[in-house]
Amino acid sequence: MNNRNKRSDPDNDLYRAILLLESPEQCYHFFVDLCTVSELKAMEQRFEVAKLLNQGMIYSDILEQTGASSATISRVNRSLNYGTDAYRAIFQKLDSKVGKP
Repeated sequence: MNNRNKRSDPDNDLYRAILLLESPEQCYHFFVDLCTVSELKAMEQRFEVAKLLNQGMIYSDILEQTGASSATISRVNRSLNYGTDAYRAIFQKLDSKVGKP
């Protein structure tokens, strides 16, 4: 069967495995092993774009700061505005950890 147009399965063991990672270093090593360099860089860039959009930065400044294409910035912006709110939930959790060990 061709799953090319199907969404990923949220019950996949991959997501459970990610939840078992205990430190940023462990997480980094897992993703280095899992992804190609370009895949990892693309995810890092999209996350940075999402943070900057969430902070209210404009497209041209984000493009200059991150090197992301306007298409990437637009896709991330669409996810922020019409997605599952996962980005904003993570940003809130990260913000609550600021200053905490």
